[in-house]
Amino acid sequence: MSTRTWFITGVTSGLGREVATQLLERGDRVAGTGRNSDALDELATAHGDAFWPAAVDVTDTDTVRKTVDRAAAALGRFDVVINNAGYGMFGAAEEFTDEQIAHHLATNLTGSITVARAALPHLRTGGGGRIVQISTYGGQAAGPGGSLYSAGKFGIEGFMEALAAEVAPFGIGVTIVEPGGTATGFRRNAVLSSPLTDYDNTPAAMVRGLSTGTRPSPGDPVKVAAAIIAAAETEPAPLRVVLGSDSFQYVHQALTERLADIAGQRASAGAVDIAD
Repeated sequence: MSTRTWFITGVTSGLGREVATQLLERGDRVAGTGRNSDALDELATAHGDAFWPAAVDVTDTDTVRKTVDRAAAALGRFDVVINNAGYGMFGAAEEFTDEQIAHHLATNLTGSITVARAALPHLRTGGGGRIVQISTYGGQAAGPGGSLYSAGKFGIEGFMEALAAEVAPFGIGVTIVEPGGTATGFRRNAVLSSPLTDYDNTPAAMVRGLSTGTRPSPGDPVKVAAAIIAAAETEPAPLRVVLGSDSFQYVHQALTERLADIAGQRASAGAVDIAD
């Protein structure tokens, strides 16, 4: 396989770091962004010119656009763009501040949209390519304590699903990846709300202490990263890829229940149409 060029956000930790490392070790080129300059320096030291680093916060839309343009100019083209930057935020909806909600959505939703929009002119000019969006089963299956997290993930999945149809004429594929729990630092780095006592002993309280919980995550980061790379190189582009037995279970259950909710409504839905 010929050398490929990737643009990946959030390469300084977790799945982003593992994906970037696997690609660089097989001889591909990676433009990688993140907020941790030390971690970026480590990758640059280990992989030399094959790694193009940029310290970027994806909430800074102007810097994101300029960074994508600079990376394209430096590397010549992108074959794959992976939107990986993001973080978890858990708790009851009213336990968060307005500022926390705004920052979370600016990172997990608007940040990914900005990266995709900035990359599209380069992918079109290059004759095609792939955008990969790292989501989660929480982008299909919403649960108590995950309202704000799912708000961002449901939103970005909707955006990417529509985008896939928009850019298909240009030979650009879009793939949404929905991993389950994976043994990275995701839980440890999640933002938890300040608890309100009214939510004690309610379903939303289940997420309290998530960052210090001892329940193991079933996903192997090395295998998940390899599966993400494989999905990015699968033709034609799969719209969604579910990774992890827990993710399959939650997504399948959510979609089954969603269909069941509307299955008996055909007649009542049609009853509001304008009469012939």
